[in-house]
Amino acid sequence: MNRERDEIAVVGAGLAGCLLACFLARRGYAVALYERRPDPRTGTVERGRSINLALSERGLDALRRIGLDEQVMADALPMRGRMVHPVLGEPGFQSYSVSGDRAINSISRGALNNALLEAAAKLPGVRIAFDHRLVGLDPDTARMTFETPQGTATADARVVLGTDGAGSAVRGQLLEHGLVTESVDFLDYGYKELTIPPAGGDFALDEGALHIWPRGTSMMIALPNPDRSFTCTLFWPTHGTASFASLGSKAAIEQHFAAHYPDLLPLAPDLVDDYQHNPVGVLGTVRCDPWQVNGRVGLLGDAAHAIVPFYGQGANCAFEDVVELDRCLTECDDDWSGALPLFQQRRQGNAEAIARMALANFVEMRDKVASPVFRTRKKVEHALERALPGRYVSQYEMVSFSTVPYAQVRRRVRRQYQVLGAVAAGVLAAVAGAAVAIGRGRRR
Repeated sequence: MNRERDEIAVVGAGLAGCLLACFLARRGYAVALYERRPDPRTGTVERGRSINLALSERGLDALRRIGLDEQVMADALPMRGRMVHPVLGEPGFQSYSVSGDRAINSISRGALNNALLEAAAKLPGVRIAFDHRLVGLDPDTARMTFETPQGTATADARVVLGTDGAGSAVRGQLLEHGLVTESVDFLDYGYKELTIPPAGGDFALDEGALHIWPRGTSMMIALPNPDRSFTCTLFWPTHGTASFASLGSKAAIEQHFAAHYPDLLPLAPDLVDDYQHNPVGVLGTVRCDPWQVNGRVGLLGDAAHAIVPFYGQGANCAFEDVVELDRCLTECDDDWSGALPLFQQRRQGNAEAIARMALANFVEMRDKVASPVFRTRKKVEHALERALPGRYVSQYEMVSFSTVPYAQVRRRVRRQYQVLGAVAAGVLAAVAGAAVAIGRGRRR
């Protein structure tokens, strides 16, 4: 008996892949988890690639289902709102929820990945192969070819699931076979990480907030870490006179930050070194179709639908993919040829919805959060949520603090805005009518 032929192969031992391995093992499957990198539990983190995650309800819901939520949340730091840093003046806090007590959670991507990897490794039926880079895949037979330190190796599987990120090798193999189509829309923006260390053994900024420096054409955010540091991420244009490409020398970097981020310089003693040596990452949206081929090969998470990070939903969305696939397997009696198409049918519209919302939220964070009009709109939204509990719920609350499907969130928000528009028009008409009546009365 060939044990490999009975295994479900999960290619990519990142967040989604490790979680998926846990869910599949719980269902009684033999799982082979393949990863191109060495074991991250024993290696060093690549410089400038440790973007924190904002874990919210969708991700927590998935972790609860396998009993990992309390373990993961032990090192999480709740952020109940945005702290907006202007160029001049004091920072201002904007609560995420109407009650002020709901929070998204800052957590280390590496720590979460290691916790999920440990959980998968402990489950019966799961084997993990590191240093295995997928270089070949036969979609008809599910035979895989890997490059390893020992040379080329092949492996068979019952089903192959690609959870290997935006640059998915599994998706690349399906593209080579002409079985899927793909579009990748890159932003003219990149990202670079900086660090704010602890100050006197404590946090240098309020640890209960996501800090944001909106600057119109660019922005920076900072998320707290358990060691009392902050991981800052610059989102800047990649070309032009005010971009990553325009700053090179130590003097130019210091001058730019003094002008645009004056409160950061005293807090980040290694800013220039971080800026000069940390890489610039790319940002983009990946779409492909279909997400599966003949019930033998499937794609999940970023491998199927990578999004930009501006709603903090990338990992949360991928975790929700895993929950939905598990649900589809149950409904299809573990018939993969039925479950994988059903999974795509249910998730593709939701993936597109959050992709669009993430792009729109970039504009909001970069351009709008510091404006008086935006702050007034948020106050009105919170007032409506208090006056109409359960009937009016803001988009942010539904995305971050519920498991309402993303596509349903967009539809509901559009209906709410239509109602608000009609009410506002009615109020304006009434005010105008009253003004006319008063004018006539005065003329008499």
